[in-house]
Amino acid sequence: MRKKWAVMGLAASALLTFPFSAFAADEVTATTVQTNLDTFFVFLAFALVLFMQAGFAFLEAGSVRMKNAGHVAGKTVLTLGIALVAFWAFGFGLGFGDGNGFFGYQGFFLSGEEMKPLFGALAGLDIPISMMFLFHLAFAAVSLSIAFGGFAERAKLSVYIIFGVLFMIIIYPIIAHWVWGGGWLAAIGMQDYAGSTVVHLTGATAGLAATLMLKPRLGKYNKDGKPNIIPGHNQVFSVIGVFILWFGWMGFNPGSALTPSGGFFTYVALTTNLAAAAGGVAALLISWVVLGKADIPSMLNGVLAALVAITGSCAFVDVWAAVVIGLVAGVVTFFTAQWFEKAGIDDPIYAFSVHGIAGMWGAISTGLFATPELAKQVNVGGAGLFYGGGFHQLGVQLLGMIGTFLFVLVLSFIILGIMKALGGIRVTEEEEMMGLDISEHGSYGYPEQMKAVGEVDRTRANS
Repeated sequence: MRKKWAVMGLAASALLTFPFSAFAADEVTATTVQTNLDTFFVFLAFALVLFMQAGFAFLEAGSVRMKNAGHVAGKTVLTLGIALVAFWAFGFGLGFGDGNGFFGYQGFFLSGEEMKPLFGALAGLDIPISMMFLFHLAFAAVSLSIAFGGFAERAKLSVYIIFGVLFMIIIYPIIAHWVWGGGWLAAIGMQDYAGSTVVHLTGATAGLAATLMLKPRLGKYNKDGKPNIIPGHNQVFSVIGVFILWFGWMGFNPGSALTPSGGFFTYVALTTNLAAAAGGVAALLISWVVLGKADIPSMLNGVLAALVAITGSCAFVDVWAAVVIGLVAGVVTFFTAQWFEKAGIDDPIYAFSVHGIAGMWGAISTGLFATPELAKQVNVGGAGLFYGGGFHQLGVQLLGMIGTFLFVLVLSFIILGIMKALGGIRVTEEEEMMGLDISEHGSYGYPEQMKAVGEVDRTRANS
């Protein structure tokens, strides 16, 4: 009964929101109502995923030092601007336009519904092509935000701009085409419902390349290689950021159903939330065992890692499997974050642990846990290893995961390597010591507090 009232409420909202399209004809047909309902549903999903950028702003600003907080938060707005323009001009066509198994070559500079025939991968949808552009744009912007996590506290602002444009044109769209745009991975049945591989692994791998090329932040490691803890300046901001991201994920996963009809999106919401809860609790408990204290940042990373992992498998697995997937993601992310730090990889936002390693686990998990009934309902791939599917689907998932990782890593290294050779990608030591707020933007995100810190430093220098 509740489901029925929810669908009726959405239908009423859709009719109110799109009155002209609904009543343009003399008679309102069931098809017209359904189209408007689906379009409004996708619009809500787009808005939720778009709002995730606020979550990234809070999470990343809270996870860095005060002297870089304004830069990191402001960069999030820049990310969205770069993503929108570049994806509109070229990315959407390369990702979803008609083409070959590797990329699309039609649909550039989207102008309206007359271009819909150029997007064969989306041909079966009655939703306007402009709405599908915005929906996929929000996903692409999330992937770029993840990539930029690997640049934090030491990259030049110009590097964000140049790499961001190229990422949105020749990195993310290619992977999206492979899996969602009718490319070679789609042809062999790779399962990635909402983007564990396409969105999260892609962004995290680009971020890893940047982390390796930029090298660690000043003061992160001692001469003997032992890492120093550089805590973020505001843990409350980080918690708020995770809440917003968790909320926005309801557009990511349930929204990928593209329709409220049938109520399948509610099942996806169930598996998504159970996985997130399991991941957060598991990460907190394992940190308590290993560190002797219940570590809040570890719990936050556990929630996000579980959300990343379940993103690809949320529509293919049973509820119990969703809990297992989330739990494993939370535990694995805790240990990989520790390992990367000890290995000399300074990832301030833990982007690769949370989005890369968990994205890989998300890709693998469907090859293990996908049920034949759900695979048939979604109409992608087949059953996983534990449900009688043998190693076929697992092999497809591994191929897609490895192919994505290698393609993105190599291309990111090439782009960043050329940029490093031509003009450098890292700020000077002096600029890094001052903080990117003042060196890149001329003002601090916390002007009063940073002024007070500067006065204390000058007093110590003169004494």
